[in-house]
This record gives sequence, structure tokens and C-alpha cells, in this order.
Amino acid sequence: MSTNKVHNAHIKALLPTLHASLLEIVTVMNRPERDEELLALAGLTLERALFPLLVFVERKGPIGVVDLAGRVGRDYTTVSRQVARLEELGLVERRAGSADKRVREAIITPRGKSATDALDAARETMALGLFHNWSREDLGELVRLMEKLAEDMAREPARANQTGG
Repeated sequence: MSTNKVHNAHIKALLPTLHASLLEIVTVMNRPERDEELLALAGLTLERALFPLLVFVERKGPIGVVDLAGRVGRDYTTVSRQVARLEELGLVERRAGSADKRVREAIITPRGKSATDALDAARETMALGLFHNWSREDLGELVRLMEKLAEDMAREPARANQTGG
């Protein structure tokens, strides 16, 4: 038996637990009450559907609406309306794309940056409560492994396209 098959058997044995853990994390992160708690802690009255878009614009902007829609898993027309709402609130601006003038990009405004700073502070407060019993080593290992997982997952679609699957 090759080393690769033994390694794959080990991976296959752990996949159900990994999948269950990821589903639980996604479930908790998608709970409306969690978003409401975060917004309240940040002192914001923003609609729940808008704040993930605001955070993505701040972190990844300038960003086109099509790219933003793909990142949040929503329809382009819905995201376009939501970005227009963020613009009405003075949290983002839309402009012609730097690489392609036909593309409309969203960028954060100073007021939007203040809002994301408040969200970051609220998120930090929540995380400090969650991780208060974790050792420095355990938390460091979690962060390292989550970065590795995120990087590998980001590359996965390209690998699937190359192999025809």
C-alpha cells in the first residue's frame, strides 16, 4: 500500500468531523441574532444585509459589484441595490473602475471606515469572550491553520477547473 493511500485514508476518516465543524461555524455565523448582537455592540443601526457588504468593500475595495456579489453569494442585482443603499447612507461611493471604466467599483468612505472600525471593535470584544480560556499556542495554531485552509480553499476552484471537475 502506498503512502499516499494511507494519507488519503487518514483524511477520509477525519472529513466527516471537519465538515460537521465547518457547518456548525457557518450556522452560528449566519444566525440573525449574532449579527444583531454585533451591530448593537458596534452602536450601528445598519440593516443586517448591508453590513457584510460594507465590510467586504472596506477589506477588498475598490471592488466591482459582480465580484462583491460572487463573494457574498448573492444575486448581482440584489447586491447592486444594496450597494446603492450603502451609498445613500454615505458609507461607500461608487466610481468607474480603474482598470475598466465600464465597471462600477465600490470604495469605502470615511464614514464607512468608521462603521467598519466599530464592527471590528465589537467583533474583538466578542472574540475575547470566546477565546478567553484558550492558550496562546492553541489560538495561534487555530489562526495558522485557518489561514492555510482559507488559502487552499481559495485555490481549489482553479484546481477543479484544471482537472475538468
